[in-house]
Amino acid sequence: MAEIIQKDGTWTFDGDAVRIVPGRDKGVGLLRQTLGEVVVPLRALAGISHEPGRRAGRLRLRLRDGADPLLQVTGGRLPEASDPYRLTVDADRTGVAEYFVDEVRSALLLDQVDPGPADAYLLPGPAVPISVAAGDGTVAFDGDRVALDWNWTTEEAKSSGGPREFRVGDLRAVEWSPSKGLENGWIRFTLAGAPAAPAPKYDPHTVELFGFKKDPLMALVAAAVAVRMPHPRAAAAAAEPAPALSKAPVPELAASAAEPVAPEDHDALLRRLRELGDLHQGGILTAEEFAAAKQAVLRRF
Repeated sequence: MAEIIQKDGTWTFDGDAVRIVPGRDKGVGLLRQTLGEVVVPLRALAGISHEPGRRAGRLRLRLRDGADPLLQVTGGRLPEASDPYRLTVDADRTGVAEYFVDEVRSALLLDQVDPGPADAYLLPGPAVPISVAAGDGTVAFDGDRVALDWNWTTEEAKSSGGPREFRVGDLRAVEWSPSKGLENGWIRFTLAGAPAAPAPKYDPHTVELFGFKKDPLMALVAAAVAVRMPHPRAAAAAAEPAPALSKAPVPELAASAAEPVAPEDHDALLRRLRELGDLHQGGILTAEEFAAAKQAVLRRF
């Protein structure tokens, strides 16, 4: 068991999952407070890092692409205060943070967790029902139906049609974009078979966001809807043509499969796995390079 307690949250690792509980510090954003406790299974992790600093450092969890619906819909655009996978670490707790990192990395290596993209969501997403009022409207979602209602800031071209309601099964996509500079953000629901959408301020299936405090909460709504839709990678795989079957094995692969592998010292192989993990965490190896190198080492056991 490894645990680190800081002002903006507590992280606990029991060997199977990282449990994240947000703190009540002023630096904890409204999204993290509303999302509440998050349990990240080990198989959803791509890595973990500690970034030390003079006054404070950071712990960061890196999840596999496609494992978390919240990260899928936000695409790395969440502000730091809203990021549930970041923890500010006081300088005097650096040793605890590094121990936490070592424990998680060792478990990833021992369990041979694939750091590559996930083909299905491995986290359940925000709890439902959920309702958020921000920008020019309110979005409510009960796990099956999405309801949109408007307020006094809504353009008449959008509000004149009245509230909107539709089911998850009718959707082709849900998208969230934060406000940036002078550009407003939005949460957009695209219905299957719908024509190209107008600008967010005129689209009756889009809530426009003006850059206020509650805007990031719309990302929770988007994630709650997205996790109940087909996973993007699964949908893409279904659309791809099936590869042609090979009639004969490739000679080089057949030969390598038939050759026995000489046994090697297990301690040396474990050290090599740790070195590869450090290279991957440091950004020297890509996820694909790390996975290939790891498999090559594991075959020698």
